[in-house]
Amino acid sequence: MANPAKLFKAFINAPMSFLVKPRIVPDNVIDELEIDPSRPIFYVIKTDSFTDKVALARACKTLSMPSPSMPVNLSGHEVPPLIAIEKPKSLLFGTNGKTNALKIGEKLLAAHQQNRELDAQLIPVSIVWKRAPGKEKAGLQSIMADSESPSWLRKLFIVLFSGRNTFIRFSRPVSIRYMADKHGSDLESGHKLLRVARFHFYRQKLAATGPRLWSKEQMLNSILSAPSVKKAMEDEQRETGKSKLDVKKAVKKQVVEIAADYRESYVRVANRFLTWLWNKLYNGIEVNNAEVVRELAELGHEIIYVPCHRSHMDYLLLSYVIYNQGLVPPHIAAGINLNFGPVGPILRRGGAFFLRRSFKGDKLYAAVFREYLSQLFMKGYSVEYFTEGGRSRTGRLLPPKTGMLAMTIQAMLRGIDRPVTFVPVYLGYEHVMEVSTYLKELKGSAKKSESLGGIFKAVKNLRDYGYGYVNFGNPLTLNEFLNKHVSDWREQIDPMEVQKPTWLTPVCNKLSVEIMRGINHSTALNAATLTAIILLAAEQHTLSREELEAQLNLYLGLQRSARYSELVSIPEQTGKELVDHLIKLRKVEIKRDDFGQMVSFNAEEAVLMTYYRNNIIHLFALPSLIAAQILMHKLLAKEQIIDAVRQLYPLFADEWFLQELDPAEYATTIIKAMIEQKLLIEQGDMLQAPERQSPQRFALKLLANVIGRTLQRYAIVLNLLKNRHHMSREELEEKSLAIAARLRAMYGIKSPEFTDKKVLSAFTTSLKDNGYAIADEQGRLSGSVALNKLTETVTGTLRNDIMQAITQVISRS
Repeated sequence: MANPAKLFKAFINAPMSFLVKPRIVPDNVIDELEIDPSRPIFYVIKTDSFTDKVALARACKTLSMPSPSMPVNLSGHEVPPLIAIEKPKSLLFGTNGKTNALKIGEKLLAAHQQNRELDAQLIPVSIVWKRAPGKEKAGLQSIMADSESPSWLRKLFIVLFSGRNTFIRFSRPVSIRYMADKHGSDLESGHKLLRVARFHFYRQKLAATGPRLWSKEQMLNSILSAPSVKKAMEDEQRETGKSKLDVKKAVKKQVVEIAADYRESYVRVANRFLTWLWNKLYNGIEVNNAEVVRELAELGHEIIYVPCHRSHMDYLLLSYVIYNQGLVPPHIAAGINLNFGPVGPILRRGGAFFLRRSFKGDKLYAAVFREYLSQLFMKGYSVEYFTEGGRSRTGRLLPPKTGMLAMTIQAMLRGIDRPVTFVPVYLGYEHVMEVSTYLKELKGSAKKSESLGGIFKAVKNLRDYGYGYVNFGNPLTLNEFLNKHVSDWREQIDPMEVQKPTWLTPVCNKLSVEIMRGINHSTALNAATLTAIILLAAEQHTLSREELEAQLNLYLGLQRSARYSELVSIPEQTGKELVDHLIKLRKVEIKRDDFGQMVSFNAEEAVLMTYYRNNIIHLFALPSLIAAQILMHKLLAKEQIIDAVRQLYPLFADEWFLQELDPAEYATTIIKAMIEQKLLIEQGDMLQAPERQSPQRFALKLLANVIGRTLQRYAIVLNLLKNRHHMSREELEEKSLAIAARLRAMYGIKSPEFTDKKVLSAFTTSLKDNGYAIADEQGRLSGSVALNKLTETVTGTLRNDIMQAITQVISRS
């Protein structure tokens, strides 16, 4: 005869399997959280709810983890594996009953006190059914609204309407052995652990939903009452003669223009649409190091996401990934150019707030925007902004802009009561849909304004774009950064005033560079970027398939053996698999002759692919420099190579935002890896290139060509400085650009940044900062003593015909 309890459970489970579709975080629970399946596992949940238990059981089954309904045997005693710390609220009286959590906790601690060999794992599991931070409503909405421990009737409505938007987040296991040794097994210890568990679930809930949303009236009143805004309003009245009412209306209008109107219902619908879109656009979205962000949110940090800016897709992709990691999406600083048609209101409801490209000349607007941003921080909303300001047209990181950083620090000086932490984010794509537009802009075409027609055109052209990448970098806590650079910053905290200390600008400059380094520290290598860096270094941008596959395997091997950073993500595929993938993406042309397949870029595609090469060129800059040094000498001492790296690394670091490290140590690691790959032949303390005509020599030449154009650009500026004394900065950059343009025409150079004025200007600044160029009282530049040696090093890496062309053009200029 059938068991009635089992029949009832099956009856309930059937609709639950349809209504509940949880998203489990993290993706690989056992490996990412370092759970030991051989040790006993106990689960802790917040509410002793039937639906929570069913959801957890389904998640455990999916993950092949022990069932939460099967008792665990501890020293001959069976102990329930599930601990719920609260009962659901009563429907009539709204009070919580007691659970057996304290009793089970005492039993577990006592068992570990008695048996020193026991070490069970306690895994907190947060189950969030409804992610709206919302407000309490009356009537039916009140019944449907979430609460900390909802009654069975509320839970019924929550499951019906939000069951398919459920998140189950597993946290790192806690050692019960450690707890028993540290806290003992008495009643007070049990109560203390329950308090810790309640606070943990509160943090988890807050991380998933965010703080309660403020109403428009609350927001406006808060901004209007801020001392800085009041002062700006008074100044506006005095300077323009406007009435107080007119100025107040102007502020209200600005707040409406700026403010986000975040609505979780929109985000939920957008999440479903974006899931469809990514499946249509990409083979997949790869996410790395997300556990760092989850832990920061759990610890209550004010998180500021600072990604690189490649595409308009960045806004959508990062919010989508964050949401699907179980965290509330950030409020995003978006350019006012995106506030058009239906797009602006949609983005606004997804958390976007809008800012003008320039605050210059409008002190009132600046005060209102600064106050709005401060209020976001004060109320605990995570925020996202792009320190580059706009999208990169070349694939390189742009020089950072510090306006938003300054406003963030000013908000800190008003007394935010929790750590403020920046999270650099590397966003990468195997295809950036705007890349052809970028090329036209670099050639001189006017930048087109965003429009609805442009969106429809982009949607029409949707196709397989390969993979997208979201790599979270190492967090940078602002409190610690200020402690390091401004020891007395806390003394300047004033909740009533906007502080503009003298150290603000230099600290913002340092902070912006650290953030950009954090982005490049977590680069994603992929088929498109790796193939771009290889084929663009080849003659006619063409290689046989075998040569391309071999070079791909070589570069993958170099990055694994001499990693620039542990956060750099490296494809697991072989060179052959990467080429197959790239052919599928239609990124290369394939031609066949009697000897096999040839892989190439056509002339137009070659220019476009410089964008993808520039995403990762910083990872191969030093290996390329070492290869170039070796090829220009029959035999070279290791110390000479290391010395060249010491000279050029600071310039490379400024150009590509490389991390601060010991250049000699890193160069030694690279040399060892290149020897292992047979790119270098070691003879005691001397190194030489492989034999001519060998595959290794060919591979070394391709590697040397990676930064060939960069070194040519350096050689132009260095030789001008060496041969012409007391040049104004403007004259130096103007002549350098003219010579670069001449070389570009002579040698068919495809890289847009070769004649980019901003890149040249940044290099000139780097020369001054590193002591290679000296400015006199009139600001005119001359080369320092160290410049001659640097010029010799750079010149020694270039072909004779290139150097001859540079020298001749300089002599005529």
